[in-house]
Amino acid sequence: MAPKRSSATQRPRRRRTSPLELAGHGVKFLGVSILAGVVLAGLALPAVGAIGLGAKNGVQNFNNIPDDFKTPTLDQASYIYDAKGNQIAKVYARDRTILTQDQMSPLSREAQVDIEDARFYQHGAIDPKGVLRAIGKNASTDGASEGASTLTQQYVKNVFIEEAGDDPVAFKAATEKSLGRKIKELKYAIQLEKDLTKDQILTNYLNITFFNHQAYGIEAAAQRYFGKSDKDLTVAEAATLAGMVQNPTAYDPLLHPKAAQARRDTVIDKMLEYKHITPAQAKEAKATQLSADLHYQDPQNGCITAGNGEGFFCDYVKRVVETNPAFGASAADRTKLWTQGGLKIATTIDPDKQAAANSAVTSQVYVTDPVSAAMTMVKPGTGEILAMAQTRPYGLDATKHQTVVNLNVGAAMGGGSGFQPGSTFKAIVAAAAIDGGTQLNQSYPSPASMPYPQMTTCTGTWKNTAKSTVSNDSPSESGPFMMPEAMARSINTYFVSLEADTGLCAVKQMANKLGIKTKASGAPLDEVPAMALGVEEMSPLDMAGVYATFAARGVHCDPIAIKSVTGIDGKQLPVPQANCQQAMQQNTADSINTLLKGVTEKSGTGAALNLSDNRPIAGKTGTTDARRAAWFDGYTPDLVDVTWLGGPDSSIPMDRNITIGGRHFYDTDGVYGANGPGLIWQQAMNQAVAGSPINQFTLVQGAPSATASTDTPPPPNPAQSPGPNQPPNQPANPGDPNNQNPAPGNPPATNAGLITTPPALPPVGSVPNPPPGGTIGGVSLPPGMIGGTGPGTGPGTGKPGKPGHH
Repeated sequence: MAPKRSSATQRPRRRRTSPLELAGHGVKFLGVSILAGVVLAGLALPAVGAIGLGAKNGVQNFNNIPDDFKTPTLDQASYIYDAKGNQIAKVYARDRTILTQDQMSPLSREAQVDIEDARFYQHGAIDPKGVLRAIGKNASTDGASEGASTLTQQYVKNVFIEEAGDDPVAFKAATEKSLGRKIKELKYAIQLEKDLTKDQILTNYLNITFFNHQAYGIEAAAQRYFGKSDKDLTVAEAATLAGMVQNPTAYDPLLHPKAAQARRDTVIDKMLEYKHITPAQAKEAKATQLSADLHYQDPQNGCITAGNGEGFFCDYVKRVVETNPAFGASAADRTKLWTQGGLKIATTIDPDKQAAANSAVTSQVYVTDPVSAAMTMVKPGTGEILAMAQTRPYGLDATKHQTVVNLNVGAAMGGGSGFQPGSTFKAIVAAAAIDGGTQLNQSYPSPASMPYPQMTTCTGTWKNTAKSTVSNDSPSESGPFMMPEAMARSINTYFVSLEADTGLCAVKQMANKLGIKTKASGAPLDEVPAMALGVEEMSPLDMAGVYATFAARGVHCDPIAIKSVTGIDGKQLPVPQANCQQAMQQNTADSINTLLKGVTEKSGTGAALNLSDNRPIAGKTGTTDARRAAWFDGYTPDLVDVTWLGGPDSSIPMDRNITIGGRHFYDTDGVYGANGPGLIWQQAMNQAVAGSPINQFTLVQGAPSATASTDTPPPPNPAQSPGPNQPPNQPANPGDPNNQNPAPGNPPATNAGLITTPPALPPVGSVPNPPPGGTIGGVSLPPGMIGGTGPGTGPGTGKPGKPGHH
């Protein structure tokens, strides 16, 4: 009798297969057999009764599948760059960077073939040996089954998954385990092998495959796990990625490092077996600990990753692509373009000016403050947005005071409903009047308070049936005034009178020409008398476009954020244009620049905002009721900077006892245009223009001085209305559509087209019989007024004695 084998050498007893498992293997065998029969029949034989019924039905289904399989354009990442070529953000629906065959590492290609389909270059769309091997192994093993899909078939399956996107029904259909799906994949795999070379199929496969952690394609995977390009991978690194493809979660080196390393070593063994690496290379690769190779990089997707405060501008660029017809006729076309990605977007943002803006709005206003600041810089004559910044960072974490609401733009572009611009809107009223023929020496009684006069609109007449009144900010503010002094002192009753003679329709039309077609919310502009006082909400970008038109001598340009876009095919795409055109006469703009330059000189409301290199500036302060919003819209001939300060929902009064950026305003009568946003503007502009050429404004010569109310006024212009009490039968409103005798166009200035010095102003103290108080650009001010001496103010402090629209 033969001796018994020891337990150590005894062959383990094979587990008895149950009848149910045998039946399961039979079904698998039958399915694979039918599939093989379908392929053979579909390729070589007619659908005849000689093959089984299952195969016959399969052949019919096979032949009914259309032959129009097309390799898709894969979604991939887009890149947004600033004006100097620095990357602002990488954005994607799927993080993928397409590589050509030449750009791929041979190691990655060889590793993938060796572990997934070693006979890839010998067989066609189906591998008969692989099918037989799978049948035999699946019938003889108790555990997981082995597939027989070729790389070509796997690529076709991945195409269907890619096309399904986020559609759960389509994804289920693309991944369900059914004979019908296999037949469909086989049909298209056969067609694909006719249309593409093996190298092309492998390249496409490596670009489409998912590697977990939002990484699609071999390049994104190499960057994600190893922080390097695919072409720079080592043998061990290439083997790690190749091993993940079968099951990206099970072999994830972060989640399951032991399983991932074992799988990696299996791939290395296969690469050695097929002689793609040497024994020495295999030994060295397997000796490397997987953890030592990993340099995992978190997914960096979207505008939230932008630095330098550029997240809001990045979001604005995205919305431009999604809304502007330049990028597609329909919303669906534009969404597809953005989602498909592969774009290289060069923008207008100047990183140096952006840094200046971001530093100013974040250093002078804290994210924890109840208010926020927003700033937009624009290059006059081009429409180019050079900077866009705000205090609160871009993001969704409210605990960190983050927000995705862009306070610089209107609702349609990711902003809110905007903010009342206050007295900064008076420049638009003045532009409408001057462009219609009104002279700078136009005088009005401008009492401290008066009823709103009757005004024409684009469709009729507004009448003050409610007997509403308009008041200046102080009872001591009473005219008569001419336009320069009225602008310097921000006289409400003057600009309402000017608005009445000009007509609400003309003011609205001028706002339209300057880029303001609607309120920031998208609602239409209201033709109401209080329009002159800046009660209709605007965005900083809106107002930057207005003041850029003045700086460009009347040339208005639509704001643009994108210089060029290179598409997924490497070709240039059309981009939105600035559509620059003359919106007003040059002399009108020169007149406005003359008025606003005076605001920033000597004792003007913006006198403390002069820049460190003493270059000429112009601008207008604006403050709304209860100081819920404060503005400074300032500019040089080459750069416009509009700065807003206030509560994001306009609900925070800044008229008393408020601390902003560590500064206490309780002893300064609160925040107003010069001491709040003005100082933020000054800091940003000093940094932004440092070292750049100094250019001059073109100013009008002989304009009335800002002290005109203390002098003898010149006779009124006969072409103008005598004032708001114009008899109804003598229309003289140049903006009135019913006016049969409109005022003539503004005559050219004596220095039109020339650069001149500012008009001479009498020295402080030389004005005849000056009233008590301070001075503002040569204008004597009564006690309690901006720059005046009175209760609560000091000599030359430049702060108001009373809240108002300054």
